[in-house]
Amino acid sequence: MAVPHAPDRPAPPAAPKAPTKDAMARKFLYIFAALIVAVLAAALVYRIWGQQLIATVMVPRAAFAPIQPLPANAYEGRAMWIARPDMKDDNPTLWTPQGYSDEAAPQKAAIFFIHPTSFITFGDAAWNMALTDKEAADTARRLVQAQASALASAGDVWAPRYRQANFGAFLTDKADGAKALDAAYRDVEAAFAAFLHANPQGPLILAGHSQGTQHLMRLLRDHVAGSPAAQRIAAVYAIGMPISVAADLPALGLPACARPDQSGCILSWQSYAEPADPSPVIDRYNGSKGLTGKPRRDTSMLCTNPLTGTIDGTAPAKANLGTVSNREDGKPANLVLGAVPARCADGLLMIGDPPDLGPYTLPGNNYHVYDYSLFWADVRADARTRLAAFLKR
Repeated sequence: MAVPHAPDRPAPPAAPKAPTKDAMARKFLYIFAALIVAVLAAALVYRIWGQQLIATVMVPRAAFAPIQPLPANAYEGRAMWIARPDMKDDNPTLWTPQGYSDEAAPQKAAIFFIHPTSFITFGDAAWNMALTDKEAADTARRLVQAQASALASAGDVWAPRYRQANFGAFLTDKADGAKALDAAYRDVEAAFAAFLHANPQGPLILAGHSQGTQHLMRLLRDHVAGSPAAQRIAAVYAIGMPISVAADLPALGLPACARPDQSGCILSWQSYAEPADPSPVIDRYNGSKGLTGKPRRDTSMLCTNPLTGTIDGTAPAKANLGTVSNREDGKPANLVLGAVPARCADGLLMIGDPPDLGPYTLPGNNYHVYDYSLFWADVRADARTRLAAFLKR
């Protein structure tokens, strides 16, 4: 029987040629170049519109709603304090890094510490934190632990809870932002009055960070400058907020700390790794007025070097007594000696190459969140030294 003729089949395709090394290299370079272009484009977008984009999502959209004043006795009990001397078993300021120990000052100061912003939201949110906001309260407690603990060997820390302004208040020129900060300040005023009532005598150390420092500067102007309390000040740590030497400092009633053994003076710094881009801070600074009512534009910012205790100082990393680092997952924070240098340049504190302290570095190599942690042991020693100088005086 005849076998049917099999249909013609197309010839199998030729095996693809393996790409040459040159072709692979060109492909890699194309991809790498595209990534560089994308990164540069993103950086350009952030540079031009970054602050506006952030403000769009983080500034509350609702109108400011006034908050009722706290009861007159709100700060008499422990409920409105994150830390105070009678909270021995639950006081975050008594924390120290693993393995660290030192001696407390022989005579203690009363320390008033105002924590930075922990109320950070997106979109539909209030302008001021509700006292029932557990997430913001827990974050504030962690910030007090990380920062105010650096001062605790010099005395007993009083750190109030307050209805802080939303982070978005710092990203807008709307009147609502200023109203939110004013409302938060009224709580801080009430806490400070209770603090002074509980500590009618003896040396005082006042400290804050970021939003806390903004409120601290107003306290100095409104309630310390020219008052008996000014004579009791051992030191003021006004960290993480620009202070104009010409437009702010004269209203605060105290000089800048020019020597490491000077008391009754103010320290201030803002930390940046290099290369630094402080343009968002500089732009806002230049567009604002100081506490004297004069424009801050073209005025020098106060920069204290925490490694030297002087204005505009410079010091190598080996001078750093200890930076708090908690980068190892699952392990307690530890103190790293001689890790971070510091030098003042144009009112900002430069810390050299970016240290790896955690995920909270801000754009522009801004180490704002770590202003205390970078120099934790130095701040601790500085506070005791200035307290001793005050007591000698």
